[in-house]
Amino acid sequence: MQVTETLSQGLKREFQVLLAANELEERLTSELSTLKDKAQIKGFRPGKVPVAHLRKLYGRSVMADVLQNAVNEANQKIVTENNLKLALEPKIEFPGEQSIVERALDSKADVSFNVALEVLPTFELADLSDVSLTKQVAKPSDEEVDEAITRMASSNRAFSPRDEGAAAETGDRVTIDFVGRIDGTEFEGGKGEGVDLELGSGSFIPGFEDQLVGAKVGEQRVVKTTFPEAYGAEQLAGKDAEFDVTVTAIQAPGETKIDDELAKGFGMESLDKLKEAVSNAIGGDFEAQSRRKLKKDLLDALDTKYAFELPPSLVHQEFAAVWAQVEQDLKTRGKTFEDEGTTEEKATAEYRKIAERRVRLGLVLAQVGETADIRVSDDEVNQALMARVRQFPGQEQQVWDFYRKNNQALAELRAPIFEEKVVDHVLAQVKLVEEPVSKEALFADEDDTSETADAKGEAGSTSDGTDEALPAVAKAD
Repeated sequence: MQVTETLSQGLKREFQVLLAANELEERLTSELSTLKDKAQIKGFRPGKVPVAHLRKLYGRSVMADVLQNAVNEANQKIVTENNLKLALEPKIEFPGEQSIVERALDSKADVSFNVALEVLPTFELADLSDVSLTKQVAKPSDEEVDEAITRMASSNRAFSPRDEGAAAETGDRVTIDFVGRIDGTEFEGGKGEGVDLELGSGSFIPGFEDQLVGAKVGEQRVVKTTFPEAYGAEQLAGKDAEFDVTVTAIQAPGETKIDDELAKGFGMESLDKLKEAVSNAIGGDFEAQSRRKLKKDLLDALDTKYAFELPPSLVHQEFAAVWAQVEQDLKTRGKTFEDEGTTEEKATAEYRKIAERRVRLGLVLAQVGETADIRVSDDEVNQALMARVRQFPGQEQQVWDFYRKNNQALAELRAPIFEEKVVDHVLAQVKLVEEPVSKEALFADEDDTSETADAKGEAGSTSDGTDEALPAVAKAD
């Protein structure tokens, strides 16, 4: 096997690999000899099939495997001997004339092929001693805890039937049968029987529940409403609809009691223990939001520290993923770029910059992790897997088997763990000051600075956001 470099330009490399006919013949003969001991062919004893006969039967298919193995060996040789770190898998190009490959399969000619690849850039990690970040910290107030417990109590209160002839009031639970129509035609998902609905809960589309206030058991009403423009089902979004609704039962809510008995219903010893648990839960949400904002600020700071050439294929791949989500979001919401106050050309440029930023930061975090020898243990992956399994009650075994048999799926569990460990490592290198703030300040402008705005490619976002879902290259352990 002869390997010759034919291009070295920026991050692009190309090599020509030559496989001599005699080498191909040797590889083919070796493979057929191995096959001889395993083949079971009618008329021959095991191990006694002539190689020439095997060549006649299987030579072309075995040579195809020989060529594939040669390609794999060439790729490994190129990477190892040139000490390369690949951005993506190499692209292999065989000669355009099929006759050349055909002759090679018959061991009658040399065969050559080109290997084109892109390598990761090399760069020095920046000094972060001059970076100062502020971490906003909020603590749950007694009022917030009390409000949460009140909501919990309301959602678990008992309901009892109203007196015969009583009209439904806001807060009541009504049981209804309904059939929905658009332009006089029933639509999929618009029909239900024995459906419980708490009036005022906002569970149904806007305007639906309000029109049932005052209804009595057995009464039929025509509810007219409009599906929201951003409704999940595209075929229904923004459409006017009429529902024939029959009320079959009305129940009034019981008294909301906040006491030790309520706490016991949630598995707590006392109301004080329930308040403590709720406070911790709210505090966890606050800490998660604080972490998101801090991570955004950190990535913004890192972005100003680095400028290096990016592998075009990685950027293209990242942009394609982001852009697909942008288009899907617009389609789901029934919007156009003009509706969002931009043009497709401007949006393309904006999201390409986002893709470039994500790839750049991904490469930086990857190198930080490699330099610091940051690793994700099997125990950490198993814990993440168990958490994922618990998200699918009743399907635990299927989910477990899927991840255990799918290395790529496991890598997707490992990736965010690695990323967060790298972020912690970087945060230890900057000046960090905690700033106590209110809940309102902590969640202020959340819609405008969503940590996944660019990572998920949400249409209409003009914030560069943070990179909660950085490219996989950022997360390789």
